[in-house]
Amino acid sequence: MARRAGRALRKVFASSPAAETAALTRAAHAIQQPVSSGRQIAVSSIRGGAGKSTVAALLALTYAHYRPDPVLAVEADPALGTLPHRLGAREVRWSGSDLAQILDPSMLITDLTGYLLPFAGGGWLLPGSQGSIGTRLDLDTYRVVMTTLRRHFAATVVDCETLPAEVARTALVTTQARVLVTPATPEGVAATRSVLDWVGGLHPGLLPTTVVVLTHPSPDSGVDVRRAAAHLGAGGAA
Repeated sequence: MARRAGRALRKVFASSPAAETAALTRAAHAIQQPVSSGRQIAVSSIRGGAGKSTVAALLALTYAHYRPDPVLAVEADPALGTLPHRLGAREVRWSGSDLAQILDPSMLITDLTGYLLPFAGGGWLLPGSQGSIGTRLDLDTYRVVMTTLRRHFAATVVDCETLPAEVARTALVTTQARVLVTPATPEGVAATRSVLDWVGGLHPGLLPTTVVVLTHPSPDSGVDVRRAAAHLGAGGAA
């Protein structure tokens, strides 16, 4: 999966070897910028099977690889999420719901990592369940976990439930950036455009920090990707 993260970045920026190297250098430099407080990125989608957990894992691996400070991946989709599997977790001891019951503001990061799972690149994972389909994460638990852990991690990637679940909606408007993963189909593009309109209606300033990832479930999805990108980018989303 770590190698896959590198290949994904290269595909995004690929044109010529020199241009690819320059683009990767710029991306790495941007990821490595110092932050004054923890930054959180919510990843969601409008339907299951769109590749949401895969995108969340790739983001977490990329940030963990390039950043020198702690990076956290949080699974907030215990029912359908596959983030622990994507990040290579072989065992799950503590879930987000378990950790929320013992979190204390006085805890140090060295206290917290005993309840987390390490993954490639030096990152840390907080699963949503103990290795099986878990109960839905309630909003209060999500807020406790995210608020308490934010000061310990420079970057946190949250694998949310599919929309319109309550935690996913809350995460989209309370994190510093958001990623919407959608299949490159007419239905997927239309539904994601509606989500972007909702986000922009709450606060137009959220759209410039919103990225849409179009995934291809089949070689011929019947969608003009350039036109879809232009349609989804209206208002400022990338």
